[in-house]
Amino acid sequence: MSSPPTNNSKQTRKSPVRHPIRAVRELAYVEVASTELTRDINRDLILEYVRSSQPVSRVDLARLSGLQPSTVSSIVEQLKEERWIKEGGAVTTARGRRPTMLALNDDLLILVADVRPTQAVLAVVDLNGRFLSRLVVPLATKVQRSIGAIADGMNVLRGQFPQKSFEGIGLSVQGRVEPQSNRLTLAPNLNWKNYDICGELSRRVGGLRVELENDANSCLLSELWFGHLDGLRNVVLIAISEGVGAAVLAEGRLISGRGGLAGEFGHICVDASGPLCGCGKHGCWEMFASSRAALRYYAELTGSTDKLTMSDLATLAVSKNPAALRALERQSEAIGRGLRMINAALSPEVILFAGDITTVWELSHSIIERECRAGLLTGSAPKLMSIGDGELALLRGAAAVVLQRHSGYYRSAHGKQQRD
Repeated sequence: MSSPPTNNSKQTRKSPVRHPIRAVRELAYVEVASTELTRDINRDLILEYVRSSQPVSRVDLARLSGLQPSTVSSIVEQLKEERWIKEGGAVTTARGRRPTMLALNDDLLILVADVRPTQAVLAVVDLNGRFLSRLVVPLATKVQRSIGAIADGMNVLRGQFPQKSFEGIGLSVQGRVEPQSNRLTLAPNLNWKNYDICGELSRRVGGLRVELENDANSCLLSELWFGHLDGLRNVVLIAISEGVGAAVLAEGRLISGRGGLAGEFGHICVDASGPLCGCGKHGCWEMFASSRAALRYYAELTGSTDKLTMSDLATLAVSKNPAALRALERQSEAIGRGLRMINAALSPEVILFAGDITTVWELSHSIIERECRAGLLTGSAPKLMSIGDGELALLRGAAAVVLQRHSGYYRSAHGKQQRD
């Protein structure tokens, strides 16, 4: 039993795994059986039912989970002590004791950041995924100054909630993260490699543990967290902003690959004579399908040297600017053609989209779908879906990463790995 967290706590604690309940149950059959694993899976089931049914009583948790009432009570007491859940008021019933209702503890918060090459969006998120505060900070070219700016901003946000506890820090980044070391191994758009990002940020923000994850993986974890993928086992998420990243859910399991490099479709060459990519090679899919590509198309069409953002381009397109519309059309065609290799390699049921592309989804969706369908080998095309506000999804995903990595199931399934 671990002690209740404090604002300066560095200790490793358990937290909910936000897989759909069905996936958690299936994992119980495929993982090596052990008493500890069974206990962790039961914890995760109870936490999932609290999240999805709150406020909920112990009696209802036993009924929903199929666990013995004594087992449910034991787990609830542990989760209360660790401050993942809290008790609310009692409800009146026709007879017998009045049950006390349980809910996730909204006094336990997470600091998160969506890190991009020129800026970071910071936020405070509670366990229910609600945003309590937000701040945008510009980033320097040098990693030391960028980490300093993020730390300063997070300390400002943290100071706004002096009565709350903070579980940790989650960073969603445009790069690949090595799972064992929690360090960037590939970051073509960020000059942040070979630097102890997590250690330095933790030192500057009161010792809170820092978790780093690729932006696409973060978004996919966010979708798992809130149960939007319940019943789906084969899903690919494409995050399109300055770069193009992908996350893969195959047969119900999130695939990281050797060194965390699985899903780097953005750096597959689609035209060897194409522009030089940040990875050092020419003609990567990213150079034709990213936000930077769309802005480059617009500049080529207009001869403009103005420094536009993707938001600016979207505004122009909505206003029926011909060059902006054509730039988005070219980007969408490139995205759709790139999806053909994803279909051929993974055959997903659904392809989700996050990042800047979601802001122009109404303009781009039909073009992407047309190009995707044109390359089908056989069968039907996957369903293409925008997950809405890309920025919020990235921030929620960063929070989901913290909770997943601090969870009982995660440690059991990964050799009790701890990063203090």
